[in-house]
Amino acid sequence: MIIKESVSIGGREITLETGRIAKQANGAVLISIGDTVTLVTAVANKQAREGQDFFPLTCDFTERAYAGGKIPGGFFKREGRPREEEVLICRIMDRPLRPMFPDGFLNETQVIGTLLSSDRENKPDVMALTGGSAALHVSDIPFFGPLAGIRIGRVAGNFVPYPTMTELADSDIDIVMAATRDAIVMVEGGGAEISEKELVDALEFGHQSIVPLLDLQEAMRESVGRPKWVVAEVPRNEKLIGRVDEIFRAKVDEASRIPAKLERYGRYDEISSEAVDALSEEFPEEGKAIKGAIGGLKKEIVRERILDKGVRIDGRSTTDIRPITCEVGILPRVHGTGLFTRGETQAIATTTLGVTSDEQRLDGLYTESFKKFMLHYNFPPFSVGEARFLRGTSRREIGHGALAERTISRILPDHEDFPYTIRIVSEVTESNGSSSMATVCGGCLSLMDCGVPIKAPVAGIAMGLISDGDRIAILSDILGDEDHMGDMDFKVTGTAKGITAVQMDIKIKGLKREILESALEQARKGRLHILDRMLETIDKPRPELNPWAPRITTLKVRPDQIRIIIGPGGKMIRGIVEQTGVEINVEDDGTVLIASPDGEASAKAIAIIEGLVREAVVGEVYEGTVARIVDFGAFVNILPNIDGLVHISEMDWDRVDKVEDICREGDTMKVKVIEVDKVSGKIRLSRKELLEKPEGYVERPSRPPRRDGGRDGGRDGGRGGDRGRGGDRGRDRDRGRGGDRDRRPRRGGSDRKKD
Repeated sequence: MIIKESVSIGGREITLETGRIAKQANGAVLISIGDTVTLVTAVANKQAREGQDFFPLTCDFTERAYAGGKIPGGFFKREGRPREEEVLICRIMDRPLRPMFPDGFLNETQVIGTLLSSDRENKPDVMALTGGSAALHVSDIPFFGPLAGIRIGRVAGNFVPYPTMTELADSDIDIVMAATRDAIVMVEGGGAEISEKELVDALEFGHQSIVPLLDLQEAMRESVGRPKWVVAEVPRNEKLIGRVDEIFRAKVDEASRIPAKLERYGRYDEISSEAVDALSEEFPEEGKAIKGAIGGLKKEIVRERILDKGVRIDGRSTTDIRPITCEVGILPRVHGTGLFTRGETQAIATTTLGVTSDEQRLDGLYTESFKKFMLHYNFPPFSVGEARFLRGTSRREIGHGALAERTISRILPDHEDFPYTIRIVSEVTESNGSSSMATVCGGCLSLMDCGVPIKAPVAGIAMGLISDGDRIAILSDILGDEDHMGDMDFKVTGTAKGITAVQMDIKIKGLKREILESALEQARKGRLHILDRMLETIDKPRPELNPWAPRITTLKVRPDQIRIIIGPGGKMIRGIVEQTGVEINVEDDGTVLIASPDGEASAKAIAIIEGLVREAVVGEVYEGTVARIVDFGAFVNILPNIDGLVHISEMDWDRVDKVEDICREGDTMKVKVIEVDKVSGKIRLSRKELLEKPEGYVERPSRPPRRDGGRDGGRDGGRGGDRGRGGDRGRDRDRGRGGDRDRRPRRGGSDRKKD
């Protein structure tokens, strides 16, 4: 049975369809907005693997090039491994869907989103999330849905649901969120230094806007939904749990007060081993359950202590920030470095400046062709005291890097004012909670150390929440354990003025507005505290760039002069680079970027380029070379690729019968520009105006024009050379600027000395 229904949200029509495509999947939905169509499928194995004790959920998203009428780039001409944009959509699908399955359901499950059609205006990320919920909801897979995703923008002060790419260009907010009917479960996005109230208002607007999509999914399930599989409740051995609590509560409580992470983990392991040894006779073959009971006891003790006494694992209160140290300039040849340490979390961030050729080329449907700012986050195993294989970049690393990149991109100078390609790399060297926020802080320090004129310093903080339904504790600057044992992970970044990025995952149902407002206010105070510590180390960008960073000088030429700088086959620009050692990038609008850490080399390259594109100015005197002689005058090369005509009547005050009497090809001649035609660009030169005028000289009427002279002049005159503006170098094909045809008569011998 085919079901196809639509709802309108804020004037945008969203359509869900099921029953026509991918019918062998447990659930499949086509979801569309505009001409963007995404297929989302959900499939689960009938049984869990024997001995498996975790839920193996995989969320994938793939963007097909044909969806936008493109053929993939590269040698193989087919889609390869997921790009970063696709990985980020996978995470947007995974984070809200994962908590929506029952605890005892351990069957391998896969949700796949495939972009089939793209209008390049409507992004598919929130559609893939909503489609995933709908596919699971109508399937027989156990699922506590539905939920829906929405993107929120704000244009001209008004919130916009599901904004297009065009609208996002004018929006000061870009937030993706997911919610059930009762609660917000995930938030990802940012804004242009927005206030905490503005963020809460945006989230409330989004939550209210998605209700029609939830209603639509419920209606589809009533029409075509399949009966859900029955999931057996996870058995609890109350006797075993009681014995563990009775014997080991005091030891676990003592261990949970050890501030150092590795020491605390080591003690937990010792207690688990003791518990297995002590209870193995009473509970044979229950070693895994005994260790699980120790883990549950640990979580219970930590949460109770926080709710009862407001005391955390490391002894801090709920609002305390761990000790912070900041250093800059620690790596001698790096353009900018920032070492940020907060408690047992540490990151070395570096800034590297490059030129246009260093930009990242992208081949996606919803991305710009070139990326001028990149932030890469690395999380090596030694940062948490582990030894494991180094593989490719993980989804977690891509997600954390994207959060930090979104934050810092808001404070970078405009590219027109600072025409560099910027790359920040964060190496997490220690981790015990919120390494992504350490990346934000370290990245900002490295930018200031490099001398990048940022708009304002930025910092980030991770917030947590513990709740038993009645009592709530909001935690600032959470540890890794507090993230794992808590009910919320809420990262907030921003300047002293406002918020630039947020990321929130909520594990409990229902988060009231007042709780969210309290968490944001506590985060604001913590963020300002961290900013103060950072500014004690370096309070503003250095006045000059790091000596090892390239200096970029910008020149502006006419677009038609680009080919002069490049030369035939790139010969000219390669020659400049070889002579000076600089790097040169020429853009289509005539912007020339010259980059080099050597100021003298840059000055030399600038002089060469300015000489190449220099224009003749009326009244200026040039010392040129006679390029060609004709019977009515001589063409003189006064500037690179620029020739002008010295008419025979402009060669001397006395009558000149033959041009060869004055000059020959290759001679040097000093001339003055007497006219530059605004339409044709032809240049008239004079030699005689630089000579002393004879005493008693009388101007005589000039002869009628010579046809041959005018004809030759029109064909051969003016600006020749590689720019194709005249001279016999270009002849007719080069649009010469020479002889004035019938407009200027040849004077011949009309000018004589007075008898």
